Amino acid sequence: MKKILFIILPLMLTIAPTFAMGMTDNDGVETSITAASINVNGNTVRVSNTNGEDIEVFNLTGTKITTIKTDTTGKTFTVNLPKGCYLLKIGKVVRKISIR
Repeated sequence: MKKILFIILPLMLTIAPTFAMGMTDNDGVETSITAASINVNGNTVRVSNTNGEDIEVFNLTGTKITTIKTDTTGKTFTVNLPKGCYLLKIGKVVRKISIR
């Protein structure tokens, strides 16, 4: 039993640091994810940090109302929607807004 332990222990000690060093996936690359910000004032909507992604507007039942194209990181637009609550989706970010 002691012989097996003396064989396995040094083997484990030599493999463990190599395994731990191979697990890092960052490789010095800095990743920064900034969530989109949405501000509503009346029927004027201002979005920022969209990174050129389209803005999709849904009603609360999930029906897509419209899609707004964005070429820049921010945009201000006026929505011609009846008063009520809607969902805005920008990439993976979804926010509920209220049009008054």
